[in-house]
Amino acid sequence: MKRRIVVVEDDRTLRQALVFNLEREGYEVRSAVDGEQALAAARDGGLDLMLLDLMLPGMSGLEVLRTMRAEAIDTPVVILSAKGGEVDRVVGLKVGADDYIPKPFSRPELLARVESVLRRQRRSDAADDERSAEVRSGALVVDTSRHLATFNGNPMRLTTKEFELLAHLAAHPGRIFTRDQLLARIWPFDFGGDSRTVDVHISWLRSKLRALDGHNYFRTVRGIGYAFAPRQE
Repeated sequence: MKRRIVVVEDDRTLRQALVFNLEREGYEVRSAVDGEQALAAARDGGLDLMLLDLMLPGMSGLEVLRTMRAEAIDTPVVILSAKGGEVDRVVGLKVGADDYIPKPFSRPELLARVESVLRRQRRSDAADDERSAEVRSGALVVDTSRHLATFNGNPMRLTTKEFELLAHLAAHPGRIFTRDQLLARIWPFDFGGDSRTVDVHISWLRSKLRALDGHNYFRTVRGIGYAFAPRQE
């Protein structure tokens, strides 16, 4: 079965080139020219990946992504943007992107990144099938089948990467993972960031959980990495 991709790009020439190259690789490709069309495609479901430009007419790419994640639409998203600075990358990842490709980019790089995200998604789906769909740690419940984390029954607002990181660590309480292990597990192998990305996401998760009951759910092992530290009853 063909993998389904939507290309969201308002530049006609680039959009047509992206569609042509992706279709030539065997993907089923749709296109959208603005944020409203992109969001409609995401809500329709059935997508395996969205390539999302940030500078769109009307609703921006970041607004599209924020809305998708707020509505629990977990379709993998790869941002395509002329803004390639570190701050722009961090913002995109924080909002919930799975990868960030600065323009201009080469055809081989784009196709490699697309395949990487899709391959990681397949591994994640397979892993979800093999492990328990639900991880419990006191008031915290991580439901991988619904891609939902709750605390005392109330849904937590997490980005895709925050959820994946929490689910992975919570499934192995007390086990120490290095930053490189977490980077390889949660982010694509050719992701352009470094281990600081892990630190940033752990910090966000730690703050969100600590605000709920004051407990630090993530133990920092200096010079090594992190471990999930459930509250002791």
